[in-house]
Amino acid sequence: MTREDIVAMFARRQQALDRLDVQALAADHTEDCVLESPFAGGVTTGREAIAGVYEAYFRTFADIKFEPEEMIIDGDRVVLIERVTGTDTGGVMGMPPSGRKMSYLIAILYELRDGRIARERRVYDFTGVLLQVGALKAKPA
Repeated sequence: MTREDIVAMFARRQQALDRLDVQALAADHTEDCVLESPFAGGVTTGREAIAGVYEAYFRTFADIKFEPEEMIIDGDRVVLIERVTGTDTGGVMGMPPSGRKMSYLIAILYELRDGRIARERRVYDFTGVLLQVGALKAKPA
């Protein structure tokens, strides 16, 4: 893929994120794609399973927004830094919905193959997200 192809792909992905379009997002992954994400419980493999991760996330945070801040492209590798915001309307980790808002920065590392995502690693403060939505409690110092 050329740099222009990659930029166009991620612009299209942003539109799909804005629509919370699970199928369009999953279609960008290879059949054997590997996704690493704390929310997904670690490692998820395969396009269909990754679609399930998107569905669960969008069900948990129905008003979720992704605001890209920076993208670095190096050959077939991409790093995307985004601000993610949303409200816990679906419940996190089996807990009832708290109605609390969360906001965090995420770094997503992508490896592309044949015009699709072959590997995706999401790096963010998962514990911080759980604290924000009330799924974890912090003891005051």
